Amino acid sequence: MEFSSKFLEAAVNEVSRLPGIGKKSALRMVLHLLKQPKEHTGHLVTALENMSEHIKACNVCHNISDIDICEICSNPRRDNSLICVVEDIRDVMAIESTSQFKGLYHVLGGKISPMDGIGPDNLTIKSLISKVEIGDIKEIILALSSTSEGDTTNFYIYKLLEKHKINVSTIARGISVGDELEYADEITLGRSILHRIPFEKLL
Repeated sequence: MEFSSKFLEAAVNEVSRLPGIGKKSALRMVLHLLKQPKEHTGHLVTALENMSEHIKACNVCHNISDIDICEICSNPRRDNSLICVVEDIRDVMAIESTSQFKGLYHVLGGKISPMDGIGPDNLTIKSLISKVEIGDIKEIILALSSTSEGDTTNFYIYKLLEKHKINVSTIARGISVGDELEYADEITLGRSILHRIPFEKLL
C-alpha cells in the first residue's frame, strides 16, 4: 500500500495494531478522522491519553478503575460475602450487563495456560486466597470460560479453596463448551449465574 503522506502512513500503521483491524480498515478509519473537524479528533486523542494515563487496577478486585477502589467494590449495596471469579474485565462487563449478580468480583487477569507460558503465579490467585483467609466470604463463583484452560484454572482454584470450607460453585452450562463469556447473550449468561451449581458436582 503506497501512501502520499508519511503522517497518514504512521497513523494507519498504529490503528492497524488494534485487534481485528487490517490495513484497509485502518485506512478507512484514519481517512474518516481526517475529514472530521480538528476538535473532534482532538477529543478522541484526549480521551485515549486520559485512559492511558489515569485508568488503574482496583486494589481489591483488579478490575479497571479511575480510583484505587472501584465503584463496584465500594458500593455498600453489593454482597461482599459473594465473589465471582472471572478471567478479565470484559467478563465483568458481560456479567454486569445481565443485572443478575449483586456480589463482588475478582479478576484473575487470564487463565492457566502452560502452552502460553501462563502459570498460577502470573494470575491474581494468591490475592483471591488471601481474601478468603481474612474475609467473611461465603461463596466463590468460578465464572471462567468453558475451555480446557478455563477448566484447568477452575480446578486449580477449587483445590486451593477446598480446605477453607466455603461454597465453591460454577456457572451453569448454559454457556456452550469452548465459549468465552463476553460473547454470550445477556439472558443466557444471567441464567447461568442464577442457576449456578456446586463445583464438586462437575468432578
